Amino acid sequence: MQAEESVPESLAPNVDCDVKLLHPAFSSPDADVILGTDGAMFRVHSYTLRTTSGWFRSMFSLPQTTPSANSNAPATTQNEIIYMEEDAKTLELVLRIICGLPVPQVDSYDMIDALLFAAEKYDIPAVMSIVRIMVMTPTLLSEPFRLYIVACRFGWDHEAKLASTQTLSYNLLDKEMRPLLQRLSANALLDLLELHRTRREGLRQRLNEPPFVAGGTASCSSCNGLIDYHTWRELKYKIILEMDARPLGDTVLENGLQSWPEAHACWSAKCPNKDCDRFLYDKAETIRVISDCIKSLPKSI
Repeated sequence: MQAEESVPESLAPNVDCDVKLLHPAFSSPDADVILGTDGAMFRVHSYTLRTTSGWFRSMFSLPQTTPSANSNAPATTQNEIIYMEEDAKTLELVLRIICGLPVPQVDSYDMIDALLFAAEKYDIPAVMSIVRIMVMTPTLLSEPFRLYIVACRFGWDHEAKLASTQTLSYNLLDKEMRPLLQRLSANALLDLLELHRTRREGLRQRLNEPPFVAGGTASCSSCNGLIDYHTWRELKYKIILEMDARPLGDTVLENGLQSWPEAHACWSAKCPNKDCDRFLYDKAETIRVISDCIKSLPKSI
Protein backbone atom coordinates (compact mmCIF):
# COMPACT_ATOMS: atom_id res chain seq x y z
CA MET A 1 0.00 0.00 0.00
CA GLN A 2 1.43 3.37 -1.02
CA ALA A 3 2.30 5.72 1.84
CA GLU A 4 0.08 8.79 2.16
CA GLU A 5 1.61 12.10 1.03
CA SER A 6 2.71 14.25 3.97
CA VAL A 7 1.13 17.69 4.27
CA PRO A 8 2.91 20.77 5.65
CA GLU A 9 1.63 21.42 9.14
CA SER A 10 0.67 25.03 8.31
CA LEU A 11 -1.69 23.77 5.58
CA ALA A 12 -3.48 21.15 7.63
CA PRO A 13 -7.19 21.71 8.30
CA ASN A 14 -7.68 23.35 11.67
CA VAL A 15 -10.85 23.18 13.73
CA ASP A 16 -9.84 25.85 16.23
CA CYS A 17 -10.52 28.94 14.12
CA ASP A 18 -12.52 31.47 16.14
CA VAL A 19 -14.95 33.23 13.82
CA LYS A 20 -14.90 36.20 16.21
CA LEU A 21 -11.31 36.83 15.16
CA LEU A 22 -12.18 37.11 11.47
CA HIS A 23 -11.51 40.56 10.07
CA PRO A 24 -14.79 42.02 8.77
CA ALA A 25 -13.25 42.90 5.40
CA PHE A 26 -11.94 39.34 5.03
CA SER A 27 -14.72 37.10 6.28
CA SER A 28 -16.32 35.81 3.09
CA PRO A 29 -17.54 32.21 3.55
CA ASP A 30 -16.56 31.56 -0.07
CA ALA A 31 -12.86 32.07 0.67
CA ASP A 32 -10.99 28.80 0.97
CA VAL A 33 -7.88 29.92 2.91
CA ILE A 34 -7.58 31.49 6.34
CA LEU A 35 -4.47 33.47 7.21
CA GLY A 36 -3.85 33.79 10.93
CA THR A 37 -1.76 36.27 12.85
CA ASP A 38 -1.69 37.92 16.27
CA GLY A 39 -5.32 38.08 17.32
CA ALA A 40 -6.83 38.20 13.83
CA MET A 41 -7.90 35.89 11.03
CA PHE A 42 -8.29 36.74 7.34
CA ARG A 43 -10.29 34.62 4.90
CA VAL A 44 -8.89 34.92 1.38
CA HIS A 45 -9.39 33.11 -1.90
CA SER A 46 -6.45 30.86 -2.71
CA TYR A 47 -6.72 32.01 -6.33
CA THR A 48 -5.93 35.58 -5.24
CA LEU A 49 -2.93 34.46 -3.20
CA ARG A 50 -1.70 32.16 -5.96
CA THR A 51 -1.89 34.78 -8.71
CA THR A 52 -0.37 37.68 -6.76
CA SER A 53 2.33 35.98 -4.69
CA GLY A 54 5.15 33.80 -5.91
CA TRP A 55 5.55 32.38 -2.41
CA PHE A 56 1.93 31.28 -2.15
CA ARG A 57 1.97 30.01 -5.73
CA SER A 58 4.86 27.71 -4.87
CA MET A 59 3.27 26.63 -1.61
CA PHE A 60 -0.06 25.76 -3.19
CA SER A 61 1.74 23.64 -5.77
CA LEU A 62 2.65 21.23 -2.95
CA PRO A 63 0.44 18.15 -2.41
CA GLN A 64 -2.43 19.09 -0.10
CA THR A 65 -5.16 17.22 1.72
CA THR A 66 -8.75 18.16 1.00
CA PRO A 67 -11.85 17.62 3.16
CA SER A 68 -14.08 14.70 2.33
CA ALA A 69 -16.98 15.46 0.03
CA ASN A 70 -19.31 13.85 2.58
CA SER A 71 -17.90 15.78 5.51
CA ASN A 72 -20.50 17.36 7.79
CA ALA A 73 -17.92 19.61 9.47
CA PRO A 74 -18.62 23.37 9.54
CA ALA A 75 -17.26 25.32 6.58
CA THR A 76 -14.68 27.13 8.71
CA THR A 77 -13.05 23.89 9.76
CA GLN A 78 -12.69 22.85 6.13
CA ASN A 79 -10.54 25.88 5.35
CA GLU A 80 -6.79 25.80 5.51
CA ILE A 81 -5.28 28.01 8.20
CA ILE A 82 -1.85 29.43 7.48
CA TYR A 83 -0.22 31.20 10.37
CA MET A 84 1.82 34.24 9.32
CA GLU A 85 4.71 35.98 11.06
CA GLU A 86 3.49 39.48 10.17
CA ASP A 87 1.42 41.52 12.62
CA ALA A 88 -2.27 42.02 11.91
CA LYS A 89 -1.92 45.59 10.60
CA THR A 90 0.81 44.70 8.12
CA LEU A 91 -1.01 41.60 6.90
CA GLU A 92 -4.24 43.54 6.49
CA LEU A 93 -2.54 46.16 4.31
CA VAL A 94 -0.89 43.49 2.17
CA LEU A 95 -4.22 41.73 1.66
CA ARG A 96 -6.06 44.97 0.91
CA ILE A 97 -3.56 45.71 -1.84
CA ILE A 98 -3.69 42.30 -3.52
CA CYS A 99 -7.48 42.04 -3.14
CA GLY A 100 -8.15 45.48 -4.61
CA LEU A 101 -9.70 46.92 -1.44
CA PRO A 102 -9.31 50.54 -0.26
CA VAL A 103 -5.92 51.11 1.35
CA PRO A 104 -5.65 53.62 4.23
CA GLN A 105 -2.95 56.26 4.18
CA VAL A 106 0.42 55.07 5.43
CA ASP A 107 2.36 57.79 7.25
CA SER A 108 5.14 55.81 8.90
CA TYR A 109 8.34 54.41 7.44
CA ASP A 110 8.16 51.64 10.01
CA MET A 111 5.03 50.43 8.23
CA ILE A 112 6.65 51.03 4.83
CA ASP A 113 9.58 48.85 5.90
CA ALA A 114 7.21 46.14 7.12
CA LEU A 115 5.29 46.18 3.84
CA LEU A 116 8.46 46.00 1.77
CA PHE A 117 9.77 43.14 3.90
CA ALA A 118 6.53 41.24 3.32
CA ALA A 119 6.58 42.07 -0.40
CA GLU A 120 10.08 40.63 -0.71
CA LYS A 121 9.40 37.65 1.51
CA TYR A 122 6.23 36.56 -0.27
CA ASP A 123 7.24 37.80 -3.73
CA ILE A 124 4.31 40.19 -4.18
CA PRO A 125 5.14 42.76 -6.90
CA ALA A 126 1.83 44.61 -6.41
CA VAL A 127 2.73 45.57 -2.84
CA MET A 128 6.14 46.80 -3.99
CA SER A 129 4.53 48.98 -6.67
CA ILE A 130 1.96 50.49 -4.31
CA VAL A 131 4.61 51.24 -1.69
CA ARG A 132 6.68 53.02 -4.33
CA ILE A 133 3.71 55.33 -4.87
CA MET A 134 3.11 55.72 -1.13
CA VAL A 135 6.61 57.04 -0.40
CA MET A 136 5.94 60.02 -2.67
CA THR A 137 3.15 61.34 -0.44
CA PRO A 138 3.90 64.56 1.50
CA THR A 139 4.14 62.92 4.92
CA LEU A 140 6.73 60.38 3.83
CA LEU A 141 8.61 62.87 1.64
CA SER A 142 9.33 64.82 4.82
CA GLU A 143 11.82 62.09 5.83
CA PRO A 144 14.36 62.24 2.99
CA PHE A 145 16.92 59.92 4.54
CA ARG A 146 14.39 57.13 5.09
CA LEU A 147 13.22 57.63 1.51
CA TYR A 148 16.80 57.57 0.24
CA ILE A 149 17.50 54.34 2.13
CA VAL A 150 14.46 52.61 0.65
CA ALA A 151 14.98 53.99 -2.85
CA CYS A 152 18.63 52.95 -3.02
CA ARG A 153 17.89 49.50 -1.67
CA PHE A 154 15.28 48.76 -4.33
CA GLY A 155 16.89 50.64 -7.20
CA TRP A 156 14.27 53.40 -7.46
CA ASP A 157 16.41 55.98 -9.27
CA HIS A 158 13.85 58.79 -9.50
CA GLU A 159 12.98 58.59 -5.81
CA ALA A 160 16.66 58.34 -4.84
CA LYS A 161 17.49 61.51 -6.78
CA LEU A 162 14.59 63.38 -5.22
CA ALA A 163 15.55 62.24 -1.72
CA SER A 164 19.20 63.19 -2.27
CA THR A 165 18.12 66.73 -3.15
CA GLN A 166 16.11 66.97 0.05
CA THR A 167 19.09 65.86 2.14
CA LEU A 168 20.92 69.04 1.16
CA SER A 169 19.31 70.85 4.07
CA TYR A 170 21.07 68.50 6.52
CA ASN A 171 24.63 68.17 7.76
CA LEU A 172 25.72 64.58 7.18
CA LEU A 173 28.27 64.88 9.98
CA ASP A 174 25.68 65.56 12.68
CA LYS A 175 25.57 62.76 15.23
CA GLU A 176 21.84 62.17 14.78
CA MET A 177 22.48 61.32 11.13
CA ARG A 178 24.76 58.37 11.94
CA PRO A 179 22.06 55.70 12.58
CA LEU A 180 20.40 56.52 9.25
CA LEU A 181 23.62 56.67 7.25
CA GLN A 182 24.74 53.33 8.68
CA ARG A 183 21.76 51.70 6.96
CA LEU A 184 23.01 52.73 3.52
CA SER A 185 25.18 50.63 1.26
CA ALA A 186 28.71 51.90 0.68
CA ASN A 187 27.88 53.09 -2.84
CA ALA A 188 24.72 54.90 -1.77
CA LEU A 189 26.54 56.65 1.07
CA LEU A 190 29.46 57.66 -1.14
CA ASP A 191 27.08 59.08 -3.75
CA LEU A 192 25.42 61.22 -1.09
CA LEU A 193 28.72 62.39 0.38
CA GLU A 194 29.95 63.25 -3.10
CA LEU A 195 26.87 65.37 -3.81
CA HIS A 196 27.29 67.37 -0.60
CA ARG A 197 31.02 67.80 -1.13
CA THR A 198 30.67 68.75 -4.80
CA ARG A 199 28.30 71.59 -3.96
CA ARG A 200 30.63 73.01 -1.33
CA GLU A 201 33.78 72.72 -3.41
CA GLY A 202 32.02 73.87 -6.56
CA LEU A 203 30.97 77.10 -4.88
CA ARG A 204 34.41 77.56 -3.36
CA GLN A 205 36.00 77.33 -6.80
CA ARG A 206 33.45 79.67 -8.33
CA LEU A 207 33.99 82.33 -5.64
CA ASN A 208 37.69 82.38 -6.50
CA GLU A 209 37.02 83.17 -10.15
CA PRO A 210 36.05 86.46 -11.87
CA PRO A 211 34.08 88.59 -11.36
CA PHE A 212 34.95 87.95 -7.71
CA VAL A 213 38.18 89.44 -6.38
CA ALA A 214 40.90 87.14 -5.14
CA GLY A 215 40.82 88.46 -1.58
CA GLY A 216 44.36 89.81 -1.30
CA THR A 217 45.69 93.35 -1.82
CA ALA A 218 45.13 95.42 -4.96
CA SER A 219 44.98 98.99 -6.23
CA CYS A 220 41.82 101.04 -6.02
CA SER A 221 40.29 101.52 -9.46
CA SER A 222 39.47 105.15 -8.61
CA CYS A 223 42.53 106.51 -6.79
CA ASN A 224 45.14 103.78 -7.33
CA GLY A 225 45.59 103.61 -3.59
CA LEU A 226 46.39 100.31 -1.88
CA ILE A 227 43.32 98.39 -0.74
CA ASP A 228 42.91 95.08 1.08
CA TYR A 229 40.07 92.71 0.23
CA HIS A 230 40.25 90.91 3.57
CA THR A 231 36.54 91.50 4.27
CA TRP A 232 35.62 89.56 1.14
CA ARG A 233 38.06 86.82 2.10
CA GLU A 234 36.39 86.47 5.51
CA LEU A 235 32.89 86.49 4.03
CA LYS A 236 33.87 83.87 1.49
CA TYR A 237 35.21 81.65 4.26
CA LYS A 238 31.93 82.04 6.16
CA ILE A 239 29.94 81.11 3.05
CA ILE A 240 31.93 77.90 2.59
CA LEU A 241 31.49 76.96 6.26
CA GLU A 242 27.74 77.42 5.89
CA MET A 243 27.67 75.34 2.71
CA ASP A 244 29.52 72.59 4.54
CA ALA A 245 26.84 72.52 7.25
CA ARG A 246 23.88 73.05 4.91
CA PRO A 247 24.77 72.38 1.26
CA LEU A 248 21.40 73.58 0.02
CA GLY A 249 22.71 77.14 0.28
CA ASP A 250 19.38 78.69 1.20
CA THR A 251 20.64 80.04 4.52
CA VAL A 252 23.47 81.81 2.70
CA LEU A 253 21.10 83.69 0.41
CA GLU A 254 18.08 84.21 2.65
CA ASN A 255 19.84 85.23 5.82
CA GLY A 256 23.61 85.05 5.81
CA LEU A 257 24.46 87.65 3.19
CA GLN A 258 22.10 90.08 4.90
CA SER A 259 22.82 89.57 8.58
CA TRP A 260 26.20 87.92 9.14
CA PRO A 261 28.79 90.24 10.74
CA GLU A 262 31.16 89.24 7.95
CA ALA A 263 28.56 90.35 5.39
CA HIS A 264 28.02 93.72 7.10
CA ALA A 265 31.78 94.28 7.19
CA CYS A 266 32.08 93.42 3.52
CA TRP A 267 29.24 95.62 2.28
CA SER A 268 30.44 98.60 4.34
CA ALA A 269 34.12 98.26 3.34
CA LYS A 270 35.54 101.37 1.61
CA CYS A 271 38.78 102.50 0.09
CA PRO A 272 41.04 103.66 2.98
CA ASN A 273 41.89 106.84 1.05
CA LYS A 274 39.61 109.46 2.63
CA ASP A 275 39.62 111.49 -0.57
CA CYS A 276 38.27 108.46 -2.43
CA ASP A 277 35.95 106.78 0.09
CA ARG A 278 34.65 104.35 -2.58
CA PHE A 279 32.67 101.26 -1.57
CA LEU A 280 34.72 98.22 -2.49
CA TYR A 281 31.81 95.90 -3.26
CA ASP A 282 28.48 96.20 -5.03
CA LYS A 283 26.20 94.40 -2.55
CA ALA A 284 23.24 93.77 -4.85
CA GLU A 285 25.33 92.55 -7.77
CA THR A 286 27.53 90.37 -5.57
CA ILE A 287 24.52 88.67 -3.98
CA ARG A 288 22.97 88.13 -7.41
CA VAL A 289 26.09 86.44 -8.76
CA ILE A 290 26.47 84.28 -5.64
CA SER A 291 22.84 83.24 -6.04
CA ASP A 292 23.45 82.27 -9.67
CA CYS A 293 26.48 80.24 -8.62
CA ILE A 294 24.52 78.29 -6.01
CA LYS A 295 21.66 77.65 -8.43
CA SER A 296 24.09 76.19 -10.97
CA LEU A 297 25.46 73.58 -8.55
CA PRO A 298 24.40 69.90 -8.95
CA LYS A 299 21.15 69.19 -7.13
CA SER A 300 21.02 65.40 -6.95
CA ILE A 301 23.14 62.29 -7.11
